[in-house]
Order: sequence, then C-alpha cells, then structure tokens
Amino acid sequence: MPKYMLLLYRDEPSPQEREERASELPLWVQFNESLRDAGLLISGDPLHPPDAATTVRVRSEETEILDGPFAVTKEYLVGYYLLECADLDEALKQAARVPLARYGSVEVRPVVDLGPPATAGEEAAAAP
Repeated sequence: MPKYMLLLYRDEPSPQEREERASELPLWVQFNESLRDAGLLISGDPLHPPDAATTVRVRSEETEILDGPFAVTKEYLVGYYLLECADLDEALKQAARVPLARYGSVEVRPVVDLGPPATAGEEAAAAP
C-alpha cells in the first residue's frame, strides 16, 4: 500500500486559543486510536516550535548552520502523520479528520517508494 505524509501546519495560537486547543486532547486521542485500529498509522508525532529548529545548508562546500527555521511564514510545521493508505482519496479523507484541520492546514504528500533496502549479499553481487 502506498504511504502518505500528512504535514500539520498552524499559526501561533493566542493564550485563549491555546486553552481551547488543550481541551481538544480527547479528539486527538480518538483520532490516533482510529488510525491505529484501521491499520493506517505508521508513525506520527508533534514537533517542538520553530525556535527549537536548526537549519543546515551546504553552499560551495561550506556548511552553514542557522538557528530557527529557514522559511519565515505565518503558519509553521507542528507535527506529522505517516500513513499507509489504499490511495490518495483515503489519505485525503483521513487528513480532513485531523482536529487541527479546523484551524490550521494539513498538507498530504505521497511518499516516494524506493523499494526495500538492499541486503549485504545483493550489494556484493552488484559490485563490479
């Protein structure tokens, strides 16, 4: 089955919005359990805020390490789900169920399937 990454974005909540969103914990628990029960959930976790990010770039063989995210946007990446779904339609259906979709956005992206990793024997046989 194909895999889909659900990337969760939202803006910085006000103190009142933080309280309202904290009260939604049961919705998140129910959503996570439903994905697990349906056999769709591979993994999913919240992320620390953007100020905990470090961006790495290599330009002209020089490594540049910057505190914070590279992009400056109103919304930022706050978490993800990696699902195994029958097709894009099923992934979109699950994305619409994410509680955050009501006040943020959920980007759905197919994951490229590179096939299973090569075994040591396969790597040796492929060597010239």
